[in-house]
Amino acid sequence: MYNKDTSIFERVLSMFQTVENEGHGSVLLVFVIGMVFGSIIQYTRVHRFEKIAGFSMLKDTVVPKMLFLAIGLASIGLFIFIQLGWASYHVKPILLGGLIIGGIIFGSSMAIFGKCPGTGPVSVAEGRVDVMVGALGGILGGLVFTLFYDKLQLLMGKSLGKLTLTGYFEDHQGLTVLLFGLTLVVISIAIPLIEEPDESEVGDLQSE
Repeated sequence: MYNKDTSIFERVLSMFQTVENEGHGSVLLVFVIGMVFGSIIQYTRVHRFEKIAGFSMLKDTVVPKMLFLAIGLASIGLFIFIQLGWASYHVKPILLGGLIIGGIIFGSSMAIFGKCPGTGPVSVAEGRVDVMVGALGGILGGLVFTLFYDKLQLLMGKSLGKLTLTGYFEDHQGLTVLLFGLTLVVISIAIPLIEEPDESEVGDLQSE
């Protein structure tokens, strides 16, 4: 928590130090994971505007299929890693007001911009100038949130505590995670595949 005498420079520096001290692994490990993540995004083409905008208009199902599959498999994998002592996670408290306001801003921006924090950097790496503008806006928004966190906290509402699904089934955590993950995988498979053509495919069709 910042006090009123904390300077802007100290707040920004504290933000970077917080991220650095999270202990997410070596730079090499983070780089490798990022390469794998980016490759999957490019292969599935979910970083294309048409995919995310199509998802927002319920005309393209590639994004929800990938999300359900990724969350389902990652839930099971992460739980196994945690049990083996290879990973850990930090549960954040539920702030209902913040979730509603943040969800509206995030969802509206994602639908308009056609990108999210995961797919945006991939498009930036491809040289998309329009996405770079959005990335700078996201950085600016994060900076504003950090600097004025104390005042914005009033909008977030009362904390409902740190809730987890396994917390309700403490005697059957492994089974709970397995059923949850498999359910999402089944939903991913059950969602019918509907695809909107992206820019390259439209260009190929027009040339023919």
